[in-house]
Amino acid sequence: MIVGAIAVAAGLVALVHWYLWRRLVRDTTVRGSRARRWLTVLLVALPVTSFAAFGTERAGANFTLQKVFAWPGMLWLTVLLYVTLGLFVGELVRPLLRRWLERRAAGTAVVVEADREAAVAALAQKVVAGGGSVPAEEVPEPSAPASASDDAGAVSRRLFVARTVAVGATAVAAGTVGYGAYGVLGRAPKVKRVTIPLAKLPRAAHGYRIAVVSDIHLGPILGRHHTERIVATINRTNPDLVAVVGDLVDGTVEHLAPAAEPLRRLRSRDGSFFVTGNHEYFSGADAWVEHVRELGLHPLQNERVEIAGFDLAGVNDLNGEDEGEGPDFDRALGDRDTSRASVLMAHQPVVIHDAVKHGVDLQLSGHTHGGQVWPGSLIAKLANPTVAGLERYGDTQLYVTRGAGAWGPPVRVGAESDITVVELASRQA
Repeated sequence: MIVGAIAVAAGLVALVHWYLWRRLVRDTTVRGSRARRWLTVLLVALPVTSFAAFGTERAGANFTLQKVFAWPGMLWLTVLLYVTLGLFVGELVRPLLRRWLERRAAGTAVVVEADREAAVAALAQKVVAGGGSVPAEEVPEPSAPASASDDAGAVSRRLFVARTVAVGATAVAAGTVGYGAYGVLGRAPKVKRVTIPLAKLPRAAHGYRIAVVSDIHLGPILGRHHTERIVATINRTNPDLVAVVGDLVDGTVEHLAPAAEPLRRLRSRDGSFFVTGNHEYFSGADAWVEHVRELGLHPLQNERVEIAGFDLAGVNDLNGEDEGEGPDFDRALGDRDTSRASVLMAHQPVVIHDAVKHGVDLQLSGHTHGGQVWPGSLIAKLANPTVAGLERYGDTQLYVTRGAGAWGPPVRVGAESDITVVELASRQA
């Protein structure tokens, strides 16, 4: 099944690149030209770097090699998406533009022919007035054969239309990806503030602030500087507690320990807590759990702790099931005092139904990235009960952060990265 899925994906990628080659290369260049050769090589090389980026990361190859392929390979994926969408729009524009050019050419031809006829008439008058002779330079040039002229004009118009659509689609894609990359690489995640009332929260815990951060995705592209910005942003909010809700890394402790080091500087009154995400299980979850513990974070592996005013629980990610370390709600939430408010850290929103069954008051999740790049949000809605924000399921509330990083391409379009400060409110206050 996996081999079949890979074959289908490879076939789809090849088909899309063939379409791009037709519209961006074949239709815009001359057969045998140097431009056509170089653009063809480029359209073959870019998808190869994308496959190499995923392959070297999964294989745990030399980290420098991972970086070499990650930058062009991952960025090309989003450029590919938006160039393709732009060209699809261009398919609608193409006939309209061609028709406009044909009308313009027809109008120009009428004017030229009228001017030539007027010149012939004027020449005839001169012949009559001058006794039958006229200077040779005043004789009008004969018109080109209609068929040859029409063919040359049609080729010229097709080339103009093809180049206009190709340049337009490429420019829009480059601008969109550039802005989306700046949102990830050029600035810190946006701080969102949400107040969530909990019926069981005592008056003494009213206003308790939890800084929720997820999907940091340290890896070949997002490194130490990315972590430093996130830590500085969280510390400026002066939270009572920090909840790191999975997908911290895309790589091994060996490669990414320096990038994760700034997490040691997280500051909050009651400490920082961590649960695994699905990407930890691609990167050596046990090793990362131990490493974040060394950095001063408290992993919650299907367990809970009592915080002043509520219980904080955490469950392993669903991907841990393949290693016998999946989520265990009975272990994390069983035998507790149900009169106390409970807050659950769980990476994937889809476990909300288990949280409802176990009487959780608030679940904090990530995983979705808010879709990360449009139209990814439409796909994310198919796989997740909530893509971003706060929603209620029975007596349980679910808050999903869009995450502070990006997986794969370091680009976000229509889904800004965020760190959310959740302020708990007591109805007794």
